Amino acid sequence: MVAAFQIAHVTAQAPAAKLASPELAGELAKTLGSTPKQAEGAAGSLFGVAKSRLSPADFAKVSAAVPGMPGLLKAAPAVGGKDPISKVAGTSGALGGLATAASAFSKLGLSPDLVAKAVPVLVQFVTKSGGADVGKLLAGVLK
Repeated sequence: MVAAFQIAHVTAQAPAAKLASPELAGELAKTLGSTPKQAEGAAGSLFGVAKSRLSPADFAKVSAAVPGMPGLLKAAPAVGGKDPISKVAGTSGALGGLATAASAFSKLGLSPDLVAKAVPVLVQFVTKSGGADVGKLLAGVLK
């Protein structure tokens, strides 16, 4: 009987364990009214924009503040055909990057308007875990 309970308990926990950054995905899902998987993709798309705009050293600081960053980046849906987010964001300026994120949100089944709600959650999370300077780096590129 105990083994059956343990198996059921492990099975129930398995989906959450698959998230790249469960704490961040949970906070973002609550704010966006989305599933944790949608939130994970949304975060990944915005971090992809940040990666394309920050120097490698500065993005490394942001990445260090977010557990599971590689998984979040992989969770972002592909947008712009063959162009990766970095090329689209890099060639289109500030508006292009957030427009790319809005397109990614649409592919995730989220309203593109939710980008504006997601950015402060990501900045707050990064500030809390990486410090004010790191949070400012992220905030500066996701305006």
